[in-house]
Amino acid sequence: MVMGGKDKQAGRGRAHGRAGAHGPGTTDRGPQLRRSFGLLTLLGAILAVGGLVGLVYAGVATLTSMLLFGWLLLVGGVVALLHAVQSRGTNFFWLGVVVAALNLAAGVVVIRRPDVAAEALTMFAALLFLTGGVFRLVGSLVVRGPQMAVTLLQGAFGVLLGVLVLGGWPSSSQYVIGTFFSLALLFDGLGLIATGIGGRRLISMVSREAVQPEEPWKAAEEGQEQSRN
Repeated sequence: MVMGGKDKQAGRGRAHGRAGAHGPGTTDRGPQLRRSFGLLTLLGAILAVGGLVGLVYAGVATLTSMLLFGWLLLVGGVVALLHAVQSRGTNFFWLGVVVAALNLAAGVVVIRRPDVAAEALTMFAALLFLTGGVFRLVGSLVVRGPQMAVTLLQGAFGVLLGVLVLGGWPSSSQYVIGTFFSLALLFDGLGLIATGIGGRRLISMVSREAVQPEEPWKAAEEGQEQSRN
């Protein structure tokens, strides 16, 4: 009976040792990790829904994004001003004051006239698309690398997009910024949803693998007890 008890305790020790080889985080922190990935999935769903709503109401999304941009400029200006005051007496004091003043002035202008700011940003974005597309087209024709077809397609798309936005300017400024902002929210949300779902599946797989090694040792223990009886 003593030897049987020792064998039983040793078998249980080996089972717990094999289960612990997967790490305590797999069993102890499994529910916590599932909740974290679940919250990540929920955040992604909220962002994706916001992106879809912004695509439907592009004008409202443009106005909202411009107001948000203006308030960010104001907050950045205040932070820069506080940093400049803390660093007074140094060579970077006046540079910090100038940067803070520019941020504050730009924030006030954007908040007071979001439509004008949207027109300016739309013009800037169209020029970026146009110049970037031209450079890609010229570069692909000069270099003629293995990705020439892809680069040509990207360049042509950039030029076409820049021409379309410039051709409809300034009326295009009512929806271009909002559309880009909504697309960014949509794709970020989809990425978070994919990460959250994949993380929950991975945690479930690891948890199953951590539990399965205990079953053969339990079966062996039961067989030993039956043979002794």
